[in-house]
Amino acid sequence: MMVQISVREWQIAGAVAGAALAGGAVWWLLTRKRPTAEELEAARRASLLSFGRIVDGMLLDAFQIENEHGETREMLLYQYEISGVNYECSQDITLLAEVVDPRTVKVGMPCSIRYQPGIPENSILVAERWSGLRDGVPVIWIAPADAERHRTNIGSTR
Repeated sequence: MMVQISVREWQIAGAVAGAALAGGAVWWLLTRKRPTAEELEAARRASLLSFGRIVDGMLLDAFQIENEHGETREMLLYQYEISGVNYECSQDITLLAEVVDPRTVKVGMPCSIRYQPGIPENSILVAERWSGLRDGVPVIWIAPADAERHRTNIGSTR
């Protein structure tokens, strides 16, 4: 025995299925877990760490600000130039305390900046696995055997 379904019944079944699908989509949109601001910032840093280009810059300032919740945030202000355009950006490093201690940052020192090609204002100075901060002026190490020869050459009057 074969059951025949009319066109009108197919239309009703399709409308019910569509309404159920739309209801499920609305329910998912309302109850899904949205990423926090910290998670979005961590994803941005990871993206720049993977795909960003590196350019030389200058660390201008290290300062603290207080946000709307009364929390103190550690900030770094830096500057860099790409294609003749100067960019001045800041980065919140409060959550990166294990990477950089704000008290040891040397303002006025050159640094390396990672930026997104095509959107150069999207940049970072510090990430979880990378830091563009430099410790200071490079020191040239002279091996002990070379040190004696270096001293005698300096003192000679040839």
